[in-house]
Amino acid sequence: MKFKDGYWRLRPGVRAGYATAAFDVTVRDGTLRVLAPTREIARRGDTIDGPVLRVDLSSPMPDVIRVRTVHFAGSVPASPAFDVRDDRPDVKIAVDGEEAALTSGDLTVRVRRDAPWEMTFSAGGRELTRSAGKSLGLMRDPDERHFMVEQLRLSAGELVYGLGERFGPLVRNGQSVDIWNEDGGTSSEIAYKNVPFYLTNRGYGVFVNHPGRVSFEVGSETVSRVQFSAEGHDLEYLIIHGPTPADILRRYTALTGRPALPPAWSFGLWLSTSFTTDYDEATVTAFVDGMAERDLPLSVFHFDCFWMRRFRWCDFVWDPEVFPDPEGMLRRLKERGLRVCLWINPYIGQASELFEEGAAAGHLLRRPDGTVWQDDHWQAGRALVDFTSPAAREWYAGKLRGLLDMGVDAFKTDFGERIPTDVVHADGSDPERMHNYYSLLYNQTVHDVLAQRRGPGEAVLFARSATVGGQRLPVHWGGDCESTFEAMAESLRGGLSLGLGGFGFWSHDIGGFEGRPDPAVFKRWVAFGLLSSHSRLHGSGSYRVPWLFDEESVDVLRAFTRLKARLMPYLYGAAVQAAAEGLPMMRAMHLEFPHDRGCDHLDAQYLLGPDLLVAPVLSADGDISYYVPEGVWTRLLDGTTVTGPGWRGERHGFDSLPLLVRPGAVIATGARDDRPDYDYADGVTLHAYQFADGATRTVTVPALDGTPAAVFEVSRHGDRLRARRLSGAPAPWNLRHAAAHAAAAPEIDHIEITLSAKE
Repeated sequence: MKFKDGYWRLRPGVRAGYATAAFDVTVRDGTLRVLAPTREIARRGDTIDGPVLRVDLSSPMPDVIRVRTVHFAGSVPASPAFDVRDDRPDVKIAVDGEEAALTSGDLTVRVRRDAPWEMTFSAGGRELTRSAGKSLGLMRDPDERHFMVEQLRLSAGELVYGLGERFGPLVRNGQSVDIWNEDGGTSSEIAYKNVPFYLTNRGYGVFVNHPGRVSFEVGSETVSRVQFSAEGHDLEYLIIHGPTPADILRRYTALTGRPALPPAWSFGLWLSTSFTTDYDEATVTAFVDGMAERDLPLSVFHFDCFWMRRFRWCDFVWDPEVFPDPEGMLRRLKERGLRVCLWINPYIGQASELFEEGAAAGHLLRRPDGTVWQDDHWQAGRALVDFTSPAAREWYAGKLRGLLDMGVDAFKTDFGERIPTDVVHADGSDPERMHNYYSLLYNQTVHDVLAQRRGPGEAVLFARSATVGGQRLPVHWGGDCESTFEAMAESLRGGLSLGLGGFGFWSHDIGGFEGRPDPAVFKRWVAFGLLSSHSRLHGSGSYRVPWLFDEESVDVLRAFTRLKARLMPYLYGAAVQAAAEGLPMMRAMHLEFPHDRGCDHLDAQYLLGPDLLVAPVLSADGDISYYVPEGVWTRLLDGTTVTGPGWRGERHGFDSLPLLVRPGAVIATGARDDRPDYDYADGVTLHAYQFADGATRTVTVPALDGTPAAVFEVSRHGDRLRARRLSGAPAPWNLRHAAAHAAAAPEIDHIEITLSAKE
């Protein structure tokens, strides 16, 4: 939200009160409290009348400093609030006549005692950012709405990333961003998943701990500052020191939560009925048979909205006209080794029997006059489940348990974005702050049911809405996009941006959602989709089985589905890292190469895990330009090499794309390509790429529960490439060098390969 008219003037009707100095400083229980008047105090009489801001500085964990500013403390709503870790570590506090300082780990904040206001954040002897004059304060707009505001300096060359799922350019500089969940598709500035957290290439991140609408002006109102503001009387933000982007993400997710590890089966191919298409059990069976007949591995079958009766979403009752025997159908699908996912949402249509049941029990969201909140969007007379009520959550969860008992394995938790603010929540939560937070309660309710019924390691969602903390509840997908190359690119930008907010697992609709994709779009999207963390064929008004496009589509889908299955020892290892450290499986190039300025703005390519570079082809003719960081990289698909740093221009067929292995990497591949969940250690092959003399690398092959199944050490000394098993049960395994040298070990613990002099 912009308050200024240029640099000096405020917009008409706007009144400002900025912190002028740290006039009064006290220390208590590890907190540095500052009273900052909004006008200069030259004599005693100046302390009468006018706002004074209370600024509390503290630390929830090492290398993180919390800044909480309050105007009227009695006007701050108590709920909802994000669940943020607070260890209250030992800090160093120093106060003298010139400044007050608090240090946590390597991060220090210093507040100047006299005018003008100045609060600086530094680490390692280097200033990261600062709040200077006319930065921290309060604003009143022409309608007398009250806002708290802060501005942090952007240094020359400093770039900003993050703020949730955003479909525009990855670098946020010059953008105005409102943290406000809405259902707007992938081609607009609004987003389904809004996260008030950003990080910069200067070694720090900023998390604004406010669940409601936070407005960011990223070098847009004042080009040398990031401004953030929120309506109300309090504003809290946390400065998170890195110094690397990966370190920042590790600390941010340590504060707000890390992803649960999804089950290995969820990494296979999902096939959907699509949305408004006609389907029944015969249609579903024909799709499943068609996949099997064409040797296309399938892991999950998804039933979209019309598994239920029209006008009654969601009442969790199968439409008897098209699915007269749902239990039998699910049993038959399970006998074929498939998992089953059902579409749900948090709304109750008025035609459903559950509407009267929920209204009578008080489980539906109400207006201030006590009536049930309703409108005719999506479903006629729809109401919303009030997830702030424990009883309503249990009521909703009970409906899901019946489906799980029937054989359902996962839920697609659609919607949850456009939550009204003219309502009263059961727990008294502030409606404006609950708007985004609702998505967390909704998805948490469903995830908890799955974890309780299936076990924590078996719970997986396909969620669209999210906010801070939502990363704990994977998987998320990018929402409704068109079936074009442009939409494919914007979907990728959204996923990379979301990953920079700690979301480890992300997917998208292969082929696009709206419209029927051209066969070229479909085939290119298949390669991108199977080289994403999760892979789903889904559309709106048309089916997404590949033979409806052309026979080459079948071949392309088969090749990339089987490639992903073979890569599962590596990919599931990256998934385990995402759960343990908060680093996304699909990583923006800047996250892995923060010192390579060539990677700063890249948003059409990514690292899949730590060692695979993927550049989706966004054209029908196969022409692509992509960037290769320093070193000799190896093409995974044919073993040829590419040397960086620099840009490459290439042309690829539909069965190919730039898929490069990082120099010095060891990629573990599995012995099976027909499913994603198998014993990864049995028959695993360790592929060493551009392994330098003297290098050593430890490779952990995960079990299906995420624990280590086998651990290997790969090293090179002169012309000897050596691997040894450090732990794990004896099982056949192989070592292969990128230059095609290979050796196998039935059950022994050591393998050596002799390399030629040029290698």
